[in-house]
Amino acid sequence: MVGQQIRRTVESISKRFFTEVVLGDSFAEIESLGAPEHFCEDELLGILNSDKRKCLTLKYYAKKILYFLRQQNILRNLKVFLERPPEQQSALEGAVLVDQYCNPLAEITLESISAQIEEITDKVKKYLRVKNATHPSLRASQGDCFVLENLEFQRQVICALNAVLYDQLQYKGNERDYYNPLNSYIHQVMLRRTGIPISLSVLYMTLARKLGVPLEPVNFPNHFLLRWCQNQRRSDDIYDYVYIDTFGKGKQLAAKECENLIRHQVGADYYSAISTSELLLRMVGNLLNIGKRGEGNEKSYQLLRDSLDLYLTINPDNVQYLLLQARLYFHLGIWPEKVLDILQHIQALDPSQHGAVGYLVQHTLEHIQHKRHPVEPEVKRRNVPEHREVQYSVGLIMKHKRSGYNCVIYGWDPKCTMSQEWINTMRVHQLSKGADQPFYNVLVQDGTCRYAAQENLEPHSAPLEIAHPEVGRYFTEFSDTHYIANEELQARYPEDMCKTHRTVEELYHSLTPNSGQSPEPTANFQEHDLLDP
Repeated sequence: MVGQQIRRTVESISKRFFTEVVLGDSFAEIESLGAPEHFCEDELLGILNSDKRKCLTLKYYAKKILYFLRQQNILRNLKVFLERPPEQQSALEGAVLVDQYCNPLAEITLESISAQIEEITDKVKKYLRVKNATHPSLRASQGDCFVLENLEFQRQVICALNAVLYDQLQYKGNERDYYNPLNSYIHQVMLRRTGIPISLSVLYMTLARKLGVPLEPVNFPNHFLLRWCQNQRRSDDIYDYVYIDTFGKGKQLAAKECENLIRHQVGADYYSAISTSELLLRMVGNLLNIGKRGEGNEKSYQLLRDSLDLYLTINPDNVQYLLLQARLYFHLGIWPEKVLDILQHIQALDPSQHGAVGYLVQHTLEHIQHKRHPVEPEVKRRNVPEHREVQYSVGLIMKHKRSGYNCVIYGWDPKCTMSQEWINTMRVHQLSKGADQPFYNVLVQDGTCRYAAQENLEPHSAPLEIAHPEVGRYFTEFSDTHYIANEELQARYPEDMCKTHRTVEELYHSLTPNSGQSPEPTANFQEHDLLDP
């Protein structure tokens, strides 16, 4: 019974949220069904694992709901983690929680990451045994917590760790693709053996501590470091520490040598050790900055939303990021009630923000009012005079003649509707028909959405599935030669599917259903290079 309710809820979402970015509050009704978490997951996974080419819209929203449910659970786990005493907060566990929240559909567990770390620890012990068969770290069992008092024994561990991690296993800092978010996810760091200073430091520090060397994280500006005390007792003197650059293959630096990494001087405060929660704020802050640097597509917005959620869970009263979250939701036109809650919280924390808060409150209330009286979607019929020049239809698999990318059409306009700035930037005037021709909304194989001129598109000579994350929002099935629009898309383009069927019949007449053969085109299609749109 509950399984049927879950399925009905998933089926209803497309009708309600087709034109919006779906956000978590849309899925609260799944939680309110009261079914055990694993039961909901099993139902959703059952939908996702059904026939690959069918029920694409159902799968699209099932995936969104599963994403939301897992994130809610991970956020609860993070809150429990943050409530522990600081000495019980492991940097590794915190990094795994960040990783899980940003990748909730991946199978990432603390147990699997810990098992991989244990394997590396065994390799370090093996190396250490060759150098010093009586080293006390060799007697330690898995899970033991101990600290080597002898500095020479600590030095031997650090040397062995560097040899195994950087020479044997070839871990390295990712200089070529520094701002890739994968560098911040601990499971990807271990899979790809590359990362940025903070993620490599979490790995290095975890390994060192398992072998008896108590390294501490240092929130050095622009280049995260670890510090290693050279005295028997903990010291407040920055010169009593060696600083380890895990991004630089474990290079050891004296205090003032660290400034060479960033090419300017800093005060003694920047050499202090930080807590695990501060480390996580730095890690999440890096992801936030990557999201802000993004191209304004759904992927970068998702990263920005996820990292803001994490940051504000760790530091809920940060006015700067609360305001950023409110502005992001406002910009995307989503979750207006949540925006009002955030703005109320900001006003209580910092009354001086009343100008920015007042502006957003006014426009958010207007948005809520607008949602209560939604505008009927525009219906585009092919038989009206102004649409006669539109040659192609939704669901057709196309190839861009100049750029060479493969795509599927999910919308069209009889003339270019973009701003004059976009038209100038994309050099539309260089096209033979300029902006005065049909333009198509297309989902591209590389995961982007583009707006392409009719003269630059041609039907694909061998139709293929388009691996785009938004395909299910618009289409319910891939049927060898084309995509079948879902009810919501068909309501907006009511005559397009008939046109699509006629087109594929003419183009791919030799294709038989389920034959497994590639369709043969009736005409020769040429491939060209260069330039969008």
